[in-house]
Amino acid sequence: MENVKPSAKKFILNYGLILGIVSVLLGVILYVTDNHVQPHWAFSIIGLIIITVAIIMGIKAYKNENNSYLTIGEAIKIGLGIALISGIIGGVWSLLVSNVLDPDFLAKSIELQREQALQMNPNLTDEQLEQAAEIGKKFSSPFIVFAIGLVVNIFLGFIISLIGGAVMQKKENIY
Repeated sequence: MENVKPSAKKFILNYGLILGIVSVLLGVILYVTDNHVQPHWAFSIIGLIIITVAIIMGIKAYKNENNSYLTIGEAIKIGLGIALISGIIGGVWSLLVSNVLDPDFLAKSIELQREQALQMNPNLTDEQLEQAAEIGKKFSSPFIVFAIGLVVNIFLGFIISLIGGAVMQKKENIY
């Protein structure tokens, strides 16, 4: 009698939605506390912990439903799917913040970058600062930020699921 493998889709959607919602809640906290332009490093650590826990929980739930069997390939598939779903949800939140809730977000970000550049190198000329601001504007458009955020999320999902899958893997005996 053969065991039927559970569908990874269910775990990807459930844990991807949960991670996306928790990520948006973290974003709301950042926005409400006016830390969305320059978040404290602790929020980055919290975000990394959240994505790690969600992906590992999704992989573990799949493994439990699959009679405790898991391959690295299945873990990566689930982790990437969770990261993709949550990245899309987080990206939509980012677009909402930068276009609707805080339309001056881009200007604030560029001004912050200018201040940081001057702190690091007080000898920068106005021309060099303007040039850096123009480059910053090109890479700070909402859709570029969305795409970069999605790629970073997927990359993190890959690394986390690769490590988690390597630790949790258990291959089925075919003999």
